[in-house]
Amino acid sequence: MAFGGASLVSLSSAGWLEERTKLTILHTNDTHSQIDPFPINHPKYPGLGGIERRKKLIDRIRSEERNVLLLDAGDIFQGTPYFNIHGGELELKLMSQLGYDAATMGNHDFDGGIDGFDRVLKHANFPFLCANYNFDNTVLKGKTKPYQIFYKDHLKIGIFGLGVELDGLVSPALFKETRYSDPLQKAQEIATQLKKDEKCNLVICLSHLGYIPRLNKMCDTVLATETSNIDLILGGHTHTFMEKAEIHKNKIGQPVLINQVGFAGLVLGRIDFYFNKKGDINLYADSGIQPNYSIS
Repeated sequence: MAFGGASLVSLSSAGWLEERTKLTILHTNDTHSQIDPFPINHPKYPGLGGIERRKKLIDRIRSEERNVLLLDAGDIFQGTPYFNIHGGELELKLMSQLGYDAATMGNHDFDGGIDGFDRVLKHANFPFLCANYNFDNTVLKGKTKPYQIFYKDHLKIGIFGLGVELDGLVSPALFKETRYSDPLQKAQEIATQLKKDEKCNLVICLSHLGYIPRLNKMCDTVLATETSNIDLILGGHTHTFMEKAEIHKNKIGQPVLINQVGFAGLVLGRIDFYFNKKGDINLYADSGIQPNYSIS
């Protein structure tokens, strides 16, 4: 996994080069409480990862780029003793220090129970976006959002989150009266609202459905092909290491990008979008997409 950024741009004229607006999307998923680098004697990832290295890389990119968003696609909790001891407090404090803009919830973010998540949520200074989880009958009522709009220069970026079905993955005693909605239906509803009503230049889905199906057929590739108005799906759940983002076609033939960066903070995803003066994405199907960042 080499260093680089995903570049989606059609450079048709020198004039357009002067007018373009660049947006850099950085993202993680399934970090699973991996605060420290892996041990130097680890058989697969010796000495790799670590949140301190991630911060240095993010800080460097922010110093180089004007418009940056940092996002996470869920399963922040569970995997090291940090979670067992602190219940997720440390993870959210560190993500806040790194300047995350938004995240969604994965199934393991319920491992301390919905009450445990509520106890530590105050340490996150960024929103959790959960469009297809209804928390009205739980302690999380009003504490998450289905979507949020971010502004960078003249651009409007709409971001929403989708979670995997909890029944069968998580004990009902942990998620309690959380109600699950069909992700395809909810995604189409929210994406259309963001693109058509809110006039967002870019619509991003933070998905914890998985790149490929696990217990059911729902996954990011189905989400991409069976909906419209989503430009980018940042995935999680299946721990899929993608060297670079993939381009799929949505149900009306328009391009959708999918990216996922494994687990444990070993990789930082990056995708650069370029917009013309009108705010349209300059994107074409044979764009060269360079690798994500390996944290080592």
